[in-house]
Amino acid sequence: MEQDSRLGGGSSAEGGSPPAASGARRPGGRTAKVRRAVLDATQEALAASGFHTLNMDRIAASAGVGKTTVYRRWGSPVGLVADLLDDMAEQSLPAADTGGLAGDLRANAALVLGTLTDPRMGPVFRAVIAAAACDEECARALAGFYRTRLAEWAPVGERAVARGELPAGTDPLELLRAVSAPLYYRFAVTHEQPTPADAERAVTAALVAAAAGAFAPGGADAS
Repeated sequence: MEQDSRLGGGSSAEGGSPPAASGARRPGGRTAKVRRAVLDATQEALAASGFHTLNMDRIAASAGVGKTTVYRRWGSPVGLVADLLDDMAEQSLPAADTGGLAGDLRANAALVLGTLTDPRMGPVFRAVIAAAACDEECARALAGFYRTRLAEWAPVGERAVARGELPAGTDPLELLRAVSAPLYYRFAVTHEQPTPADAERAVTAALVAAAAGAFAPGGADAS
């Protein structure tokens, strides 16, 4: 992570402007460098020790940013996590387009699996999921992250319907949830390490269910 001890302002948190709204676009230049340094430090801290030990002063020191800037712009550890999730959604890889539904869903499953088993990002997501379970603002931020990602991947199902691979009216978001849900269950509920075999099983099950009309109006009876 790039650090610059000159970043950050010196005005008091009490006298400054209110924290930036989650998801607001920031300008470039020095302001963007401040945000990047702080969010990188936040991600490092989450990966190392989770949400409940997230400390604004330590984040500022790690980022090389004035702590009053961190308090003024983000307000709380929850504000940091919310902005980090917005940033992660913006930086995520675009949806695959392999030319077929099975290939697209396998690409989606591989992306989820790779994230959850990554030595850095796995602990980050575990920390954020734990925070969302006990903090409403974190829960909203996490839901927003997943809404963004599902919307990015929704064309996978829409293209499959257009190609005749799936019944008309198939809900692409439910299709995608069917792929990722088994992986998240192992990761967040039973605390097992999801495997490529788990990902392939989830894709196969989602394909069978979708072809049977499970995600179309009327459910499987629609087929």
